[in-house]
Amino acid sequence: MAISTCIFDAYGTLFDVTAAARQAAREPEFPHLVDNWAELANHWRLKQLQYTWLRAITKAHTDFWQVTQDGLDWAMEATGLSGDPQLRQRLLDLYWQLKAYDEVPEMLRALKNNGLQTGILSNGSPQMLDGAVQSAGLSNLLDDVLSVESVGIFKPDAQVYDLVGKRFDCTPDEVLFVSSNGWDAAGATGYGFQTVWVNRSGEPVDRLPWTPHHVLNNLRTIPDLVSG
Repeated sequence: MAISTCIFDAYGTLFDVTAAARQAAREPEFPHLVDNWAELANHWRLKQLQYTWLRAITKAHTDFWQVTQDGLDWAMEATGLSGDPQLRQRLLDLYWQLKAYDEVPEMLRALKNNGLQTGILSNGSPQMLDGAVQSAGLSNLLDDVLSVESVGIFKPDAQVYDLVGKRFDCTPDEVLFVSSNGWDAAGATGYGFQTVWVNRSGEPVDRLPWTPHHVLNNLRTIPDLVSG
């Protein structure tokens, strides 16, 4: 069937998760972050994801804001920065104001102009997602923002992907699901969505039972995939 609905993961897909550490490293209060902000950002993101998987498996759910703080605390200790509460608070504050990638507004506008439904499906808590969407000025380009908090388990559990059909009244094969996480794109493929993996860093494809239908290095050509 033709694609009627385009659904996006949020963090790392629409919003640049490295932006908080990069911005803090530019501020004069944190000169010690200049040389290792990228390492901190990578540790932070990896632990954030790992904690969602472990909490889903062990049925120990908490909201994504707690996971984000726990991941940052691990990352700061790993990079020798755990004794800096001012830096910790600044990084958390910046995470609520993550910037969208440059191509995002134009891409979403093109989808809306073509008559498609658009939305976010994210591990993020509703408050975090609202902050990011408002900060990036995307509210009028999204029909809805769906959070895993309504089902109490993180992706890639099928209960999360179920939210799309329930909200947008569509079948899985009418959905183009876009994620920067290879495991998320794979899980969504197994669920029955058409999928795009936005592989900005040129990583290998994950060795999982399913692979994404499309692999792109940015979001610019998403409207081309659903045109016609």
